[in-house]
Formats: sequence, structure tokens, C-alpha cells
Amino acid sequence: MKRNLLWATVCLLACGAHAAQNPQDKPNVIVIVTDDQGYGDLSCHGNPWLKTPELDRLHDDSVRLTDFHVDPTCAPTRAALMTGRYSARTGVWLTYGSRHHLRKDEVTMADVFKANGYRTAIFGKWHLGDNYPFRPTDRGFDEALIHGGGVVAETPDYWDNNYYDDTYFRNNKPEKVKGYCTEVWTDETIRFVTENKDRPFFCYLAYNAPHGPLHVPEKYRKPYEAEQGKRRAAFYGMIGCIDEHIGRLRETLNELSLERDTIVVFLNDNGTNGGAGIDGDGRNGWVKDGFNAGMRGRKTSRYEGGHRAACFIHWPAGGLDGGRDVNGVTAQIDLLPTFVDLCGLQFKEKLPLDGISLAGFLKSGRVPVNRTVVVHDQGRFGHPVEDGLLIKYKDYSVMQGNWRLVGNELYDIHADPSQRTDIAALHPEKAEQLKAAYESWWNSVSVKGDEYNPFIIDPAKQQTVLISSQNLLGGNVAYSQRSVRKGEGGEYGWTFIDVEKPGKYQISLRRWPRESGLAIRAEAPKYPMNPSTHMMSKTPCKVFEVERARLQIGDFDQVVPVNEMDEEAIFNVELSKGEQRIQTWFLMADGDSRAAYYTYIEPVSSAY
Repeated sequence: MKRNLLWATVCLLACGAHAAQNPQDKPNVIVIVTDDQGYGDLSCHGNPWLKTPELDRLHDDSVRLTDFHVDPTCAPTRAALMTGRYSARTGVWLTYGSRHHLRKDEVTMADVFKANGYRTAIFGKWHLGDNYPFRPTDRGFDEALIHGGGVVAETPDYWDNNYYDDTYFRNNKPEKVKGYCTEVWTDETIRFVTENKDRPFFCYLAYNAPHGPLHVPEKYRKPYEAEQGKRRAAFYGMIGCIDEHIGRLRETLNELSLERDTIVVFLNDNGTNGGAGIDGDGRNGWVKDGFNAGMRGRKTSRYEGGHRAACFIHWPAGGLDGGRDVNGVTAQIDLLPTFVDLCGLQFKEKLPLDGISLAGFLKSGRVPVNRTVVVHDQGRFGHPVEDGLLIKYKDYSVMQGNWRLVGNELYDIHADPSQRTDIAALHPEKAEQLKAAYESWWNSVSVKGDEYNPFIIDPAKQQTVLISSQNLLGGNVAYSQRSVRKGEGGEYGWTFIDVEKPGKYQISLRRWPRESGLAIRAEAPKYPMNPSTHMMSKTPCKVFEVERARLQIGDFDQVVPVNEMDEEAIFNVELSKGEQRIQTWFLMADGDSRAAYYTYIEPVSSAY
């Protein structure tokens, strides 16, 4: 009830502010997110080796959320950030298996800004779907230049992208670019800011670095190699490159006289994936090498090191500067409602938000101690995806003030920041209270947990739909192009389509994507790398002696022969209206089988 009253107040304030301001009077907003950089991967957070002078300067100039949390993996964090709602509630709890598709009825941050007269753009990583209706341009962004999937050179990305001079997708069409990825995203942001300096804009700058593969120019990694070794040196080098380019962006804001009137937010998307080695199972233990700000766990962990993140908010004209801390549990779900309040946006919730506006707390410096937030990790790498359903009690933490309930363990994070001593037996009432909070949270977010977010088939909205093996449910996932080369995953696999426009379609099954020009039985050339620019690795290529291909959709079940020079196996199918399961097979001479790594669906007739 209190939350509803709070949001009624926020909406009234937003409407009143909107009525009092012209669009030109509203602050600009830039949200910067890094990928797999942890809380401890900043020199301002005590890292003794890594140098991040520009981010340190932003930290020193900003209001800092000192107890800020995200999901332990990337796509869920992004879904929650974009919607102000828990990721599981939005349909996103994995980074693959079509469980990273943001439900089509969700309202995004970009939708809200666009409806309020802002020009909107995303540059870098999206990871919430590569087909309609999940693409950025379907979700409120006027401009988009992104790579496919969740990382450059993941399975849905343009073939053989390698971080340099890649082909990315500008408003859904492939475009060759020049330069290193971090530089490209920053250049595009600077161009966008410059072109829109006389009108309010919202820009989502989502760096794919420092996520692996750890490719970065050697000038950034060399300073760290002697002390850190090649892998961590490359990881730190990628962060150093980001740091330099954030400095370029802030300098541009100064030159354009936009710094005072632009809200700049920096955050990372989950715990570190390269800055600390963890003992035990490698994800939930304590640091054995590197630095993690004294926290337990890393990316994918339910412990603090898996989900505590940096969050710096800088807006001089709004009094959010000077280097101040805001204490208390906060999360990425809070940023959208906070922007609604700070920017005076008109916003009527179609769906209830889980986040709260921090606008008042950014002034007072303290979030109420009874605020409760839940994080969980549903990842299942190394195991068959099966149907990808939510798993209750899997890898969760309930946070309230200084308390952390991690499964059945209870910690006082202030007295025990490394989470070494379980005190559940000493505080049974608090443990039970937080368990009850989890049960309530689960009952709420899992209501649609058995629903799928299928690919929409309607040529008027998207002429050719590509389903990559990363989207498949069932077996293990061929997550990256490296996996595709090695012939991993896809022992069996399916997903769902929703045919809005019934009719005759051509469905083409491929071992390699179309832009590769490779035949089904071909061996792919080596992945393009250079020792001066890439973390070198060997990726063997698996050749499948495919004899036949099979496609099953509803009542349609057909097998066709595959000849030596065939690039794709083609089926003509009359698709009926509605949701239906699609499954593919490549059938080998030795009796083995794999799902098609790439499936293309397009209309037979150009009349659609």
C-alpha cells in the first residue's frame, strides 16, 4: 500500500514537472554499463593494480550508491535496468535458450524517454533479443548500433566479428565499421550527443568489454602483463580502454556545455569475471588471487561478489555532484523510477514497478533500512537447458539493511563483509523473516514462469527471422561462434515461434550462417586473430558429414537429403496461425545428430 502511495506521488510530481518544463529544459541522460567488470575492478574501490583515472574522477564528482545490486549475470541485469522490474518477472532469467527475450508487453526506459520527447539511442550490447519484437528498435530506441547476442562473436553475432573493424547492426541492418569496439561505441555516442545537443536525449552506452574473449590493443594490456599474467592483463587493459573513452565522452560534454545538464550514470552489470580467482568451486568462495574488494564470490554467485555493483550518478544542475555517498540497499530496478522523478517524465505504469524512486534519498543520503531486494542466478552452463523454467531456491540472496540471507545462511554484511560466518542459528527470527520475504517474492515473479517468449513470424515486421543455436532449449547450448566451430551443443534443441501472418514460408537450415558462404559439410577457416590485438587461442573446427536434414513444426515433419556442396537445407512449409514449437536436426552418416546451428524463416512470396 505504501509503495502504491509513493508511486502515485511520483506520478503526480512527474506530471507537474512535465507541465512546467519545455522538453528543452529537461536534463539529458546517459547510462553507461560495462560487461563483466566487477565492483573491485576500479582503482577508486581499492584495486591496487588497476588504474582507472577517469572513472575515479567520475566517482569523486558523483553521488555514489554504496550498497547497489544487480543480477549475477548480464541479460537479467539489463532486463531489470530497462524496465524497473525484477528480471524474472520480465521473462529474462538466462542469457540464452530464448529465456533472454524481454516480454513484448514490457515498457522500457527508452519507451518512457521517447514518449516524453527525448531522442533515444543504444550503442554496444543489448542482449535482450535479436529478432522482432525484442530488438532495441522495437523497444523505444530511435537509433541502435549493436552487436548480436550478448558478446561480440557470440553465435547470433555477424560471423567472424573479432572486436576490430567488425560488422554490427545499425537499426537491424548489417554495417561494416572501422576501429576497436570500445572506440566505435564511444564515437557513436559522441556523434549522437553532438547531433542532439539542442534537444533532450537519452543514450544507453553499453560496452561489451571487458567480457571475454579478452581482445584489446596491446598498448592497454602490456603495462599489466609482467605482474598480472596475460589473461588478467588483457582484462585490466580492456577496462583501461573503457576508462580512457569515458574520459573522451565527458570532455565532449564539457566542450558542448552539456555537462551540467546531463545526468551521467555509470554501473557494471554483475560481479567480476576476470579480476579475481576464487577458491572452491570457482564462483562462491573467497579470493585466492587478484582483487574483489574483500567480497566473497564472483560473476554468477549468490554471494556479494556476484551482484554488488558500482553506481555513480552525476548531475551538477540537479545537485548530484561533489562526491557524496548514499547508503542502504538499492538496485538497478530503481533507476527507471528515479529518472521519471528527476526528469519530470510523464509515465503511467502499464505494469507495476519493483524499483523505487531514489530522487529524495539522493539528497538525504540514506535509503530506509527495511528496504528488501532479492537477487538470484538461474544460470545452468554445462548442463542441458531442457525447458529453461525457473528453479525455485536456486542461488538467491535476500538483502535488507546489513542482513543477507543466502539460501539458508544468514550474514551481517557490516560485521562480516566477506560472508565467512553463518549466524542463522543466532538470529532465527531474522532468518525466518527474510525467508518469508523470498517466498513472497517468488510467488510474485514466477506467475508467468512457464510461458515462452516466442519469435514472431510476420514479414511486415521482419522479413527474415534468424534462430541461432544459442536460442534453443533442450540440450547444451552452442553459446558462441567458438562453440559453433567446435561443433558443441545442439545435441537436440527446439524453441517456439508465434505465427501472426500465416502462409507459405521457406525455412532454411544451416551449419554456418549465410554471411560465411560455407557449405554444410565445409570446414570453417580459422577465426581471425593477431597477437598484437587478440588473446590468442586455438579453436578446432568440427566437420559434420551431414547426410539429411529434418524439420518439425506442428504436423509438418519432413526429411530432405543434403549434398556435399549444399549451403542450406530448404523446406517449404505452410505455417498456420499461432504459437508452435519448431525443432531441427542434421542427421550424420555415423548416426549422430545435431540441431541446425542457424535457421532462417522467410516468406516464399514477396507479396507479404
